[in-house]
Amino acid sequence: MELCSGRPEDTSGRLEKEVRVYDLLDKLSIAYERVDHEPANTMAACKEIDEILSPAVICKNLFLCNSQQTKFYLLMIREDKKFKTKDISKQINSARLSFAPAEKMQEYLDITPGSVSVMGLMNDKDIQVQLLVDEDVLNSEYFGCHPCVNTSSLRIKTEDVFGKFLQAVKHGYIPVILPEESDTQP
Repeated sequence: MELCSGRPEDTSGRLEKEVRVYDLLDKLSIAYERVDHEPANTMAACKEIDEILSPAVICKNLFLCNSQQTKFYLLMIREDKKFKTKDISKQINSARLSFAPAEKMQEYLDITPGSVSVMGLMNDKDIQVQLLVDEDVLNSEYFGCHPCVNTSSLRIKTEDVFGKFLQAVKHGYIPVILPEESDTQP
């Protein structure tokens, strides 16, 4: 695996949704670095990738919904933190959150489980998904994410994503505070 600057020279054989991510980042003049790899469906599979993308904060991206499945959320948290619904529900005034169905992820973000990424918001034209971001992610200089597929990973400046990118895709975000794992132990 090798860290490369920008898009692949040859995009043949790549999914259209991945190429659309590169097209948009390039159009917005957002610099990024990329590493191509075998499918990475879990955080454990991302360990070697994380080392290459360092010092980027690696995020878990969770696609969530309320119990009625009328509100959908994309939660970005540091990979070393645990998601506990009570920690988030209070902060966003929502009933208990749970994992949203994969078909809704496909419908709204054009992504599948294992490929969830903030980049998927570019496909949410009707603004059906609210972005929730762990404040520790916002405080980092870089973070890592997938370009809507789990066979590549990107390192991008945090300020570019939460500035230029989100503005271009017409999405805002809500910062949330997730306690360190040791803070939640008795």
